[in-house]
Amino acid sequence: MNEENGAIVFIVDDDASVRDSLRWLIESVQLPVQCFATAQEFLDGYKNQQTGCVVLDVRMPGISGLDLQEELRQQNFVLPVIIISGHADVPMAVRAFKSGVFDFIEKPFNDQHLIDRIQQAIEKSRSQKVSTQRRQDACDRLQRLSSREIQVLDCIVAGCSNKTMARELDISVKTIETHRANLMSKMEAGSVSGLVRIALLADKK
Repeated sequence: MNEENGAIVFIVDDDASVRDSLRWLIESVQLPVQCFATAQEFLDGYKNQQTGCVVLDVRMPGISGLDLQEELRQQNFVLPVIIISGHADVPMAVRAFKSGVFDFIEKPFNDQHLIDRIQQAIEKSRSQKVSTQRRQDACDRLQRLSSREIQVLDCIVAGCSNKTMARELDISVKTIETHRANLMSKMEAGSVSGLVRIALLADKK
């Protein structure tokens, strides 16, 4: 992995020496790094389109590491979070995983283990971004449809035949065929299965 892949490792820690140490370690494997002293600084500077992961301390003044993870989840930020703690206990770890952290690593930690987990988190971030983009694209295509075309699409997803659709919608089979052709064009689907896949991506069930 390298800078060309566009992923950034965001370090959030109020201890400057820890930030510098983590930056040195992560940059040693050619991963770009951005550092923040507080969770609020990170929230103010992060753009949701960026891929990567967050490495943060669980105990910080103001917004804690766990609070930041929950804030990211509430804002639907698809950015894996790795929490590092020197004062972990079972309830803290349970809360962290329940809130959706990618990993919870206790100090002292093995450098290679942390790097491995960061790289795995970045891969997850990329995968999530691709899935989000595909879903948004499907939703955008769905917006092109008329209300009648959406009704026909519902019927197609449900597996209805043209005759069944015509009967349920009280229109002719020929009109159904016209709507189906328009659906294929507007949704940019090469086949009926492709049309159904796009509809399901857009949560049109």
